[in-house]
Amino acid sequence: MLFGKKIAVVMPAHNAERTLEQTYAEVPLEYVDEVILVDDGSADGTAELARSLDITTIVHPQNRGYGGNQKTCYREALRCGADVVVMLHPDYQYTPKLLVAMASLVAVGQYDLVLGSRVLSEGALKGGMPRYKYVANRLLTLFQNLLLGKKLSEYHTGYRAFSRKLLLTLPLNENSDDFVFDNQMLAQAAFFDFSMGEVSCPTKYFEEASSINFRRSVVYGLGVLATSVAYRLHKLGFARSPIFEANGAKLSLDDPQA
Repeated sequence: MLFGKKIAVVMPAHNAERTLEQTYAEVPLEYVDEVILVDDGSADGTAELARSLDITTIVHPQNRGYGGNQKTCYREALRCGADVVVMLHPDYQYTPKLLVAMASLVAVGQYDLVLGSRVLSEGALKGGMPRYKYVANRLLTLFQNLLLGKKLSEYHTGYRAFSRKLLLTLPLNENSDDFVFDNQMLAQAAFFDFSMGEVSCPTKYFEEASSINFRRSVVYGLGVLATSVAYRLHKLGFARSPIFEANGAKLSLDDPQA
């Protein structure tokens, strides 16, 4: 626990057998109450390894997509009573050593959402991010800051900490099951006026680290642009989008499909 708050770490996993143990070894378990891994139809031994490490493990028999995986992650964390939920990829791209710092900022009520930014302190390029991805990151972030009225250094990191209130409030079940889920979630947090902070986070790019290919990156980028435009149009009242409706579908803790 941190500041009297229950901390859960969730790991959306797909074929993470080669990096899971290394990642888990650095999780500060003295502060973490629950670690939950959701195996999204892996073809390797991710689930078996996770269970051998005493990680709470949930398996999707068929791949539901990165967004679908996260929906299960957050639902299960809420079910176990977590007050703060940190998403940590099990591919060792982000250091678990920042878990306490990020979770603490949420636990004390400073922010509802904290991002581990790869861009602050030039962590992305130093860690080996492909230059085309870095340039796209900067352009998309500039576009989103303009349309969302925010000043974040990036919207595309997969290292995030959330308050329980945020996860229960956002209509997350309206979001895509694909990679753009990440971006839709941040746009929703901005729309519903949740406070957002960032910490500088080093990152590593290597063969075993998960990364989407160029084609999927383009699809994701187009999704980011569409999400930003939908945000602005909804905000101005010109067009309605279900992901920004207060009565939109939220995570159900009684969902029998989880």
